[in-house]
Amino acid sequence: MDSLSEIKQRMRKFATDRDWNKFHTPRNILLALVGEVGELSEIFQWKNEVKEGLPSFSEEEKVHTGEELADVLLYLVRLADRCDIDLSQAVEDKFAKNVAKYPAELVKGSSKKYTEYRINADSKENASSNGE
Repeated sequence: MDSLSEIKQRMRKFATDRDWNKFHTPRNILLALVGEVGELSEIFQWKNEVKEGLPSFSEEEKVHTGEELADVLLYLVRLADRCDIDLSQAVEDKFAKNVAKYPAELVKGSSKKYTEYRINADSKENASSNGE
């Protein structure tokens, strides 16, 4: 599967073939999604900080992590579909907002919340415009 659209179509068919659409209300899918995020979280629980690439994980743990990530993605795509949200477009829109909200020249290397650096940037602009 290469795209969200393909995943959406396969999930629709999967549910339709099983007559599950009547159970796939947004609320039910959301609760299932939260449950899957919980299952994913359990894999990482009590492991302290986990390095990129999961070098401390066994092969079995990596496979399990992939399965839980897949469950999360499948439910997320299904939820968007049942809510009539174009997830690809929502991602594009959100990404554009984040690019504007977190300009690289202001946030590079910082984990501060956007409100902290926005206030600092605004203060500097005001100071320079006031001749300070």
